[in-house]
Amino acid sequence: MTALKRQLKTDYIDLAQTPVGLNIRSTPATYLGVLDAIRQLFGKTNGVATSWFSYNGKGACPRCKGKGVTITNMAFMDPVVQTCELCHGQRYNETALSYTYLGKTIAEVLQLSVTKALEFFADTAKVAAPLNNLVRVGLGYLTLAQPLTTLSGGELQRLKLAVELGKQGTVYLLDEPTAGLHLQDTQRLLKLFAELVDAGNSLIIIEHNLAVISQADWLIDVGPDAGRYGGQIQYSGTPRDAVAVNDSRTGAALKAWMQA
Repeated sequence: MTALKRQLKTDYIDLAQTPVGLNIRSTPATYLGVLDAIRQLFGKTNGVATSWFSYNGKGACPRCKGKGVTITNMAFMDPVVQTCELCHGQRYNETALSYTYLGKTIAEVLQLSVTKALEFFADTAKVAAPLNNLVRVGLGYLTLAQPLTTLSGGELQRLKLAVELGKQGTVYLLDEPTAGLHLQDTQRLLKLFAELVDAGNSLIIIEHNLAVISQADWLIDVGPDAGRYGGQIQYSGTPRDAVAVNDSRTGAALKAWMQA
C-alpha cells in the first residue's frame, strides 16, 4: 500500500487499517460527532447545561472520571482493567443520570446499537444522517458507546469510510475492508462500493474476499506467495479472464468459487 501511495498522482482518501487517534474515551458517537448533538437534545429538553451529558465534564463519574472502567497498573504485569464499581460502566454520575430524553437516560441512549439509535433519533437529522452511514458500511451492530479500542482493523476502516461518504470524484484506498464481516454485511458493503463508483469515485482495494474480487473492474494478482516469496504480478486484467490463467492462484480460486 505504501508503494502504491507513492505512485498516485491525484488526491486520495486513505482508509487503510491504521489507528484513528484512539483512546479509551473514543466511541462511534464521538468519532462521528453525534454525541454533541445528543448532548444538546438532553440539555434543551431538561433545561440544563449540556456539560452534564459529557463524560469528560460535569457528568463524569467521580471514580472512573468518565472512562467506565478503573485501571490498576501492575509493576511486572499488564494493567488490570475492571468495570467501575460506582457507575457500573455507565461513565456518568447520579445527577447526569437523573435526566432523560424520550424516557431514556444519556447512558441508556449510548448503549443503543447504531441501528436502534437510528430509529430513536429518526426525527433528528444531525444524528440520524451519520448513523445511517454507519449502517450503510455494515456497522449497525456497534453500540454508540463502544470503545473504539475494541474494534478490529476492518471495523475501524469502515468507520472511517462512513465519515467520508458523499464525496464525488475521489480515490478511496481500502485494505481488506471485509475483515470480520458477516456475509450479509459483505453484500451490503459491495452495494455501497457500487454506489460510490456510480457517483464517479474510484476504489483501490487490497482484498482476499472472492465476493469482492469478483466485482472488480480490474484485478492485479500479486504473488505467487506472501512476503519475500511474492511481489510478482501473476495476472492483470478482468476477474472473468483470470480463471483461464494458470499462473494466477486468485484466478484458480475464483474459478472454484464461481462453480461452487
